[in-house]
Amino acid sequence: MSSTSGQIADLRKSYERAELSEDASHADPLKQFDQWLTEAIAAQLPEPNAMTLATVASDLRPSTRVVLVKGYDERGICWYTNYESRKGQELAGNPYAALQFHWVELERVVRIEGRVEKVSAQESDAYYASRPLDSRIGAWASPQSQVIPGRSVLVANAAKYGAQFMLHPPRPPHWGGYRLVPDAWQFWQGRKSRLHDRLRYRQSGGEWIRERLAP
Repeated sequence: MSSTSGQIADLRKSYERAELSEDASHADPLKQFDQWLTEAIAAQLPEPNAMTLATVASDLRPSTRVVLVKGYDERGICWYTNYESRKGQELAGNPYAALQFHWVELERVVRIEGRVEKVSAQESDAYYASRPLDSRIGAWASPQSQVIPGRSVLVANAAKYGAQFMLHPPRPPHWGGYRLVPDAWQFWQGRKSRLHDRLRYRQSGGEWIRERLAP
């Protein structure tokens, strides 16, 4: 074992910032998520809207990446990306995915599982139009997840599409939004002595069932 491995094994943290109880949590998991995300934003955490997205390929190999949540409501959790990327290809073959938010400073984790669908073209158009110009050009310039010989390819593509579209690039047909429709949520709050609070919400008969899991 390397010295670094030994140091990692010895790392310890006592979680004492807050608690999560059945009485002090919302019956609707979306409301609980909204409260925690609002608190993470208010605490000025770095990128509180960053979430890990896990997908599974046809060969059953999982993969993860970090994306940014761009909207949520009773329909689900939304983000935007290249449909031809690795995650897009994996979602096309297996539409089930998982999301995870980790707000380290608040000692909180939210896990969300469900089926993923594309948002409407109108929703994708509206969000694309709200992005800065360089981000809109970037959606054209990057063949996401494909092998390229160097960064110069991206720079050249950005220059080409910038000259072609000027100030009004249309949304690329290969770029748009996804929505994960949750069928399970978990909320984790760190507590002392590793006796963490962990609440799961699961669907049953169209209703959300809230139950405590051992940490």
